[in-house]
Amino acid sequence: MKVTKGVLVETRGSTIRWLLGQLWDERVLLAAVMFTAFLMWMGGIPAGWVVFAAVLLVLAGFARADRIEAKPDPMPVATARPDANASDGLASIAVLIDALDMPVLVVTADETVKLQNRAATALFGPIPRNADLAGRIRAPGILDMAREVIAIGQTKEIEHSERLPAETAYIVRAAPMPSLGQLLGGGRYFLISFRDVSQARRIDRMRSDFVANASHELRTPLASLRGFIETLQGPAKGDEKAHERFLGIMHEQATRMSRLVDDLLSLSRLELKSNIVPDEMVDLKPLLGHVCDSLQPFAAELGVQIHLDLPEQAVEVAGDRDELTEVFENLVENACKYGQEGKRVEVQLSAADFEHPEVTVTDFGPGIPPEHVPRLTERFYRVNVEASRSKKGTGLGLAIAKHILTRHRARLVVKSEVGQGTVFTVKF
Repeated sequence: MKVTKGVLVETRGSTIRWLLGQLWDERVLLAAVMFTAFLMWMGGIPAGWVVFAAVLLVLAGFARADRIEAKPDPMPVATARPDANASDGLASIAVLIDALDMPVLVVTADETVKLQNRAATALFGPIPRNADLAGRIRAPGILDMAREVIAIGQTKEIEHSERLPAETAYIVRAAPMPSLGQLLGGGRYFLISFRDVSQARRIDRMRSDFVANASHELRTPLASLRGFIETLQGPAKGDEKAHERFLGIMHEQATRMSRLVDDLLSLSRLELKSNIVPDEMVDLKPLLGHVCDSLQPFAAELGVQIHLDLPEQAVEVAGDRDELTEVFENLVENACKYGQEGKRVEVQLSAADFEHPEVTVTDFGPGIPPEHVPRLTERFYRVNVEASRSKKGTGLGLAIAKHILTRHRARLVVKSEVGQGTVFTVKF
């Protein structure tokens, strides 16, 4: 087989197709010769035309022979590729690191920044080509680590925290890139990456705070129970009046612990299915009516009246009936307990936009200072600890409500003015 240029790879299929083409062309030529000879034998055409056709056939035969002798080479399937130069190599690396979601810098042994990806530009701002690393990163810890990696050629990482403009934490890693130096024809290159672990650190802090708060909440009633038990076993062993009074307090503390454990279990269940969106359709009109009716005796004991305002038409949302009932029971109960001074609570279902209904729970109590409003849905957070405990609150009710509404793709909006009351709005 004749090879002229490139890398020639001829498959068996292409060879067979070429041979078939050759046979087909030879068959056509042979048929034409035989047909001409037949006409000459029959004498059906003038001798001049026969001679002319014979000349054409001879010329076609020569041309065919030339084509067979000089069969064209097959199309090469691969060709040689020239080596990439340094600028092409850097451009290729730039395309690759731009796909990363974490900030990445490529620096040389003299601490020159050769490349940065889009995430790094968003974090540090634009860095001119061949800029000095120390001119862009002012953190001494990161610079010392990068210089150590350049000096010893081994990968290292540290955790770096910043407080402005927001509290963030990064795992900063510096690693040598010997393959890049070989690709670019020499030089030493290093990769510095910044992995954002702020969310993980916040979750760790929330978990530790949660354990501390839960332990504190359980420690108080347990200490009370232990003290009363020791008193009943000792000095008040035969005092019937003390027995009755202490047992009542013990029952109250045990009930408080039971509520706390139930709320903790409810939070755990909600966290397990936080990403599952409910698909059941729930009519909010009868649900809110049931909530208000069930809380009427509780409100009457506090001297509070509950007013319910509902539209005429049904208002349906996708949700879990029991969970939504728990949300609105919590909101209305809190409004009755903490807005008791206002003597009334208003519950309104707004259905101007059927796709985005709103439920508003309004009390006319003392209100909430503005510095406390953003933290109301935190676990165990209370505006007034003693008042909350005296009203049998666990500090988890609004946290549970927030988790439920998040699962329902709804949100809770709180507006309050001191002396004017508080408005809780659930927006679906």
